[in-house]
Amino acid sequence: MAAAFAGTWKLVESEKFDEYMKGCGVGLVTRTAANQLKPSQVISVDGDKITIKTLSTFKNTEVSFTLGQEFEETTADGRKMKTTYKMDGDKLVADLKPTKDGDTPSTYVREITPAGMTMTLTVKDVVCLRKYVKE
Repeated sequence: MAAAFAGTWKLVESEKFDEYMKGCGVGLVTRTAANQLKPSQVISVDGDKITIKTLSTFKNTEVSFTLGQEFEETTADGRKMKTTYKMDGDKLVADLKPTKDGDTPSTYVREITPAGMTMTLTVKDVVCLRKYVKE
């Protein structure tokens, strides 16, 4: 099922991203810049190993992981997290747990839809929806 996510995805719509970043503790200057971006996600899948590159004019990030195995990552907003990705049916779900006090846990859920890919980001009581189309 993870193979369905492979490809290059361009952000076309975003709802409540500023609120999500506030919930993560991201400062105003970074939020202002990030809200202007339309990043692409390049996802490659090799069995249970997945690599996600997020590319923008502001910052590029890359994360590689094996489904079901916890790993340490620094998120694009600078939080140090212990992250575990898994497949939940046809959804690719990331559970991010903070490694230090003051950071907030969050989740990412990617799902293929008829229109493309939807990514739901959740922190505290904020749910952000980001929609991507395949390039």
